Amino acid sequence: MSGEGAYGGEVPPPKAEPEHPPRINCVLVCGGVWHDMDFARLELLKLLAEDQSVRTRVFENYETLEAIREADILITYTCDVTPSLAAQEVLRDWLTAGGRWYALHGTNSVLRMLDDGPNKGLWDAPRWAPLFMDLLGTQFLTHPPIAPYTVTVADPDHELTKGIEPFETTDELYHMERHGDLHVLLETECTEEGTGFVEAADAPGTHPVMYIKRHGKGAVLYNTLGHCRGHYDLQPMLDWWPTVDRCAWDLPVFYDLLRRGISWIKARESA
Repeated sequence: MSGEGAYGGEVPPPKAEPEHPPRINCVLVCGGVWHDMDFARLELLKLLAEDQSVRTRVFENYETLEAIREADILITYTCDVTPSLAAQEVLRDWLTAGGRWYALHGTNSVLRMLDDGPNKGLWDAPRWAPLFMDLLGTQFLTHPPIAPYTVTVADPDHELTKGIEPFETTDELYHMERHGDLHVLLETECTEEGTGFVEAADAPGTHPVMYIKRHGKGAVLYNTLGHCRGHYDLQPMLDWWPTVDRCAWDLPVFYDLLRRGISWIKARESA
């Protein structure tokens, strides 16, 4: 029997709730040294805001452990920011359970300048965080001076690189120690040694620029591009840097790779 309204009329059935995409909880870690973190943070937040279902919390380090546990996706743009062992273990468990992490540029760096011995005045890459580097798939060792180089596509059939043509960028070309099985998507050839780094002699060769490393149900997508620096970002080593450097951030293809990467980590159910 149909229900009746206050005046005896038919009561309309309740309206169905409109369908809407589920909320996606994102953690953005952006902090560290020698880079324009304000610029990188803003650009990444603008890209994340293109999808209203993404709700982002921003931190300068990895130590807000509950936020990482509750995150669906993680994006990091850091330099010389090393998680505590407790945070590394949380990241490991989160990835294994299905989290997806887009790690950018200097996330894999641990740097200390040596103040004595034969390598005095050179930057070292101490192996202080083996679990962290295993999660990321690489550890930064060195780079040659910032100069133009060509990025080529190692896997043209992958959704993250399909349709991407080789391109030239002026950026830091990372030489890295590899950890585990990497699915390389973009790469570059380098014939120059790094300058100012202890392990520079091992630099020439083919180096990944963007790759995936899987962990259980989850994965890390790493993109080494995206150096940026403003006038004040080398303090206290240098009071004023004369230029504003944007490197790959000046290229539309870099924003294409950022958008593709964000879409890929959001689609974690289809891993």
